[in-house]
Amino acid sequence: MKLLATALAFFLASAFGAALPLSSATDSDVRELQLLENVWNRAHQEGDAAALESLWADDIEITVPRMAVMSRAEAVNFARSGRMEFLHYDTTEVQARVYNDAAVVSGRLQRTRSMGGRTVSDDWRFTKVYIRIAGRWRVVSFHASEAPQK
Repeated sequence: MKLLATALAFFLASAFGAALPLSSATDSDVRELQLLENVWNRAHQEGDAAALESLWADDIEITVPRMAVMSRAEAVNFARSGRMEFLHYDTTEVQARVYNDAAVVSGRLQRTRSMGGRTVSDDWRFTKVYIRIAGRWRVVSFHASEAPQK
């Protein structure tokens, strides 16, 4: 219930332009989230499904352009399949905001992937929602959309 209240307060504050205090944000929280972002990127680049599984909460929802929304089980199966190889996976403009035991990490993701003999490049804006579960940060939501082009 506390998590729901925190999420609701975040969305209401965002909708009305108010800033939420980062009351429990510590430098160590932000550093840990930055480290986890590096783990996420490296795991994609290296095809390390086990590393991705360690980052994902049981109820993660993954939403990316031109693909069906994936649950944890679907994402794990896809990552393990090796059907997609990342040739490049890089994030920039990354910002981490911590709200007690929840965090929002956003930025830009540029990646190049090979699947079925076809190479595709993506330029996305992304948002990840992390929740601290039993003392560890886990991703409960990953959403990406096409980045605006200049």
